[in-house]
Amino acid sequence: MSRTKCRISTGLLCLFTTACVFGADNVYNVHDYGARPDGKTLCTKSIQKAIDECAGQGGGTVYFPPGRWLTGTVYLADNVTIELENGCTILGTTDKSQYGPPRQLLRAEGEQYSTWAIFAGKGLRSIAIRGRGTIDGQGSHFKYKNGARPKNLYFEDCQDVLIEGVRLRSAGSWMQHYRDCDRLTIRDIAVFNHVSYNNDGLNIDSCRDVTIIGCMIDSDDDAIVLKSLSTKPTENVAISDCVISSHCNAIKMGTESGGGFRNITVSNCTICSPRYSRKIYGRQRGLAGVALEIVDGGTLDRVAISNLTIKGVTVPIFMRLGHRARTYGPDQPRPDVGIFRNVVVSNIIATDCFTVGCSITGLPGHSIENVTLSNINLDFEGGGNREDAKREIPEKPDSYPESTMFGTLPAYGFFCRHARDLRLHNVRVHTSTPDLRHAIVLEDVEDALIDSLDATFSAGAGSMVRLTNIKGTFIRGCRPPAGTGTFLKLEGAASERVVLVANDFSHVRKMVEMASDVPKAALAEIANHVEQKSRKD
Repeated sequence: MSRTKCRISTGLLCLFTTACVFGADNVYNVHDYGARPDGKTLCTKSIQKAIDECAGQGGGTVYFPPGRWLTGTVYLADNVTIELENGCTILGTTDKSQYGPPRQLLRAEGEQYSTWAIFAGKGLRSIAIRGRGTIDGQGSHFKYKNGARPKNLYFEDCQDVLIEGVRLRSAGSWMQHYRDCDRLTIRDIAVFNHVSYNNDGLNIDSCRDVTIIGCMIDSDDDAIVLKSLSTKPTENVAISDCVISSHCNAIKMGTESGGGFRNITVSNCTICSPRYSRKIYGRQRGLAGVALEIVDGGTLDRVAISNLTIKGVTVPIFMRLGHRARTYGPDQPRPDVGIFRNVVVSNIIATDCFTVGCSITGLPGHSIENVTLSNINLDFEGGGNREDAKREIPEKPDSYPESTMFGTLPAYGFFCRHARDLRLHNVRVHTSTPDLRHAIVLEDVEDALIDSLDATFSAGAGSMVRLTNIKGTFIRGCRPPAGTGTFLKLEGAASERVVLVANDFSHVRKMVEMASDVPKAALAEIANHVEQKSRKD
């Protein structure tokens, strides 16, 4: 077969740049190897032959010109770049016998993750898929819940991986799965995945040193997901400048968390509900903007999320430390409760959020630790009633973690339980219709700070803030609006060291309502501005 040498020219500049990145200058056109761009002829063998010859010569670029190229699984090789020209579409065959072999990743409950994919590889170095073409998995032909369904991309134990510029559409399950990879860059891709079950947009699993930047991802299931289907953590990940839509969770860590998540940043992203109205999972509006979950052991540590705009989701922020305790291989012991600590969420604007409310919940004896929410601006639909405000929320330690798992919460803003070192700084939570629930509820929280809270208070509501069995809470700089009935309701015989300092309670009818079981010494008031009619009961 013919082989074309890459020269510096205007027409092949992109190909030359790609080849030079990986130290090779050879370009292999799949058409020269017998592939036909008619969308009907199965081209798997021809494409694989081009890849293998490219690799045999030390690497280079396998080039797909405009056209429709039908294929089953093809395997990349070291130092090979797949270049998809604008106008090129790779079609995954609807014949599942052309994928595989389907090596499975075992899970304790009998569920399996297939490694079937259009482009696949394991143990590779210096690979890339780039260009302005499209990879279409034709996943609507695999619309069944059980059994293997192909992804568009699957790479395992690979180093120096680049996915750039391409459009990914309609996978049979997850769109792309990167497992145990190092130095992975995903840049300027567009994903649309709304045709079958488990249609995630992007899955990063036990990988290290990952950059995801400038992507547009619209999926039925979770959009950008960090997982750990092993004892290895997903760590050193930077996600930025993306536009994200999902019927489920836009940005998620979990549910699979065996190795945990460390050193993660998410910044400068826009999140909104999908325009595509037909859903398979979740809700039309989306379940959560940001969902952080440790439920199968592992440690979530050093996570920073900043500068997000969120519109139309059910719950903008969800954090959960639970104990589902799945394992990911035979003969593995069930993991202990994991660790969830050192999280900063800042500069978030969320509008048109549903009634449920945000939750940050650990388990008795297993607290979420050192979480800061700063400059948070959330608008909810409202509509909660007094019965909602009185609800006792069950622990549900082994339940599947989801932002709606507890139903309507007693707080329309934040319900926080089993936490330590919690800071809410400059948090604004408002409702568009009257809501008789609290804005903030803290239960079994140790060492909390509420600073400059700005919240809606509806006529007939119980109190703006409710604290139950709290050990050390500092509330300062709050200025409840005119018409506020009771600012704080303090409950629980274990409550202690609650301090109100430098708050403006001039428009509050009652500053504090203390339950009869609360020790009188549990509350201190310092330098608050209080009208004569505002009092403590």
